[in-house]
Amino acid sequence: MGGEHDRLTAAEAASVLSWWIEAGVDVAVQDAPRTWFGAGTSAPALDAITAEVSEPVAQTLPESLEAFRSWLGESPTLPFAKGNSRRALPKGAEAAEIMLLADMPTAEDVAGGQPIAGQAWELTERMLAAIGFTADQAYVGSLTCFHSPGTRLAGDDLEACAAIARRHISLAKPKRLLLLGDATSRALLGKPLTASRGHVHKIEGVRAVSTFHPRFLLDRPSNKALAWRDLLLLMEEEV
Repeated sequence: MGGEHDRLTAAEAASVLSWWIEAGVDVAVQDAPRTWFGAGTSAPALDAITAEVSEPVAQTLPESLEAFRSWLGESPTLPFAKGNSRRALPKGAEAAEIMLLADMPTAEDVAGGQPIAGQAWELTERMLAAIGFTADQAYVGSLTCFHSPGTRLAGDDLEACAAIARRHISLAKPKRLLLLGDATSRALLGKPLTASRGHVHKIEGVRAVSTFHPRFLLDRPSNKALAWRDLLLLMEEEV
């Protein structure tokens, strides 16, 4: 998976094993086979494939990933932008194996200079390794790059962030997309996480699955087993 497991150090292998154990994975295989990469017999199509939300993207948004990222770092007109606001900007390369899209960064994320930082990022790396990816193979972004204490993403702000996120995804061109948290699900799928989990979606033509934000899993580790199922669903072979 991803060609990386044969290069894991002992410490990295122990970290991956720890994630699997916490997620309740006690066998190497499942009841039904999964074809994750390469040619083979495809799994049956899921009954419920959610259609894309058809909100038009504002024509004023940048047309290249480089320009878009510069715009995120400089524009004073972004939702939640304030004069002294600090930003947690996206990281990663175009056409990444997987794109992670989080909701609103915390103060710790902003201090760390990325959309997910601290212990949540450590857990994220373990989740990626469990499905065969390194952090370098992931593109990580968020609905808004600003930390805004006491603010809930909703209404016009959520719609504006959704339009920006759609352009972000279309420019980043990832192979897979993992939505982290309830706000990202509501913004891009029009439904809460409880309703969107367990299904494959298409967003800007990219295979997408929604799951819990790693910081939520740190507080509620019993949900790691559900997150593991979401990761497996994301990695299933395209039909």
